[in-house]
Amino acid sequence: MSHHHSNNQSSETSEKNLFITVALNIFITIVQIIGGIISGSLSLISDAMHNFSDAVAIVITYIALRLSKRPKTPKYTFGLKRAEIIAAVLNASTLIIISFFLIREAIERLYNPNEIAGSLMLIVAITGFIPNVIGAFLLKKGSEKNLNIRAAYFHLVSDAISSIAIIIGAVFIIAYKLYWIDPVLTILIALYILVEAYKILKESVDILMMSNTEEINLEEIKSFVEKIPGVKNIHHIHLWKLNDNDTHFEAHIEVEDMRVSKTSEIQKIIAAELHNRYEINHTTLQFECELCNEFDILAHH
Repeated sequence: MSHHHSNNQSSETSEKNLFITVALNIFITIVQIIGGIISGSLSLISDAMHNFSDAVAIVITYIALRLSKRPKTPKYTFGLKRAEIIAAVLNASTLIIISFFLIREAIERLYNPNEIAGSLMLIVAITGFIPNVIGAFLLKKGSEKNLNIRAAYFHLVSDAISSIAIIIGAVFIIAYKLYWIDPVLTILIALYILVEAYKILKESVDILMMSNTEEINLEEIKSFVEKIPGVKNIHHIHLWKLNDNDTHFEAHIEVEDMRVSKTSEIQKIIAAELHNRYEINHTTLQFECELCNEFDILAHH
């Protein structure tokens, strides 16, 4: 059995940035709760709840980030890399729950509208918008390659979008006294959050279920492997992602009767091709000669 390893990519988002975003979100939450209560704006209060969930999400992100860096042990031979995926599931699930809560509250407010202090609503929304943009900027780079940080980043982006919607709503309330626009905007914001959170949740669950998340064509792999001189067939393939950065591949390779050194050469060719074509960075191959009775791509046991 042979292995191909690649160095784990470290997170590009510093722990300092995570702490800054937590502080910003706690500040925004306090300001928006006070402003929402005084102005009577449901969208401000709902946005404050979302901001508080952001702070919690970022704390979870930070903890998961630290756990994922812990070394491998005899018990956890992969380390704790999936801590970040679990964190992404928690954060996305929280967003989905909040979305349904906001929709319910907004529908109730539509049937029972109340007068809203538009000017205060506008000031508080602008106050919340700026820190959210700063926080999102701090996490943007890390979100590109890390699902855990992407979930936290989306918390902040969705809040920034919420603030923009609230600012627009406040302008309409000030100018036209359209108080119904507040719950309508809340529903639209919640629906947007719901859709995006579902995408993150689905991707996270796919990784936890060890699925072929990139939908790599196994027949294509079979085709190029079986063209290698000395290889009879490839079967019993397993392909999964450990986390955002580590994709694992294992398979049985039936070969002609040959020296072990020759199988090492074949292994290097296969591992290199898998890495170049599909960014698979951990390949485990079991070479055999007339050992298996089943030669399907997927094992049935």
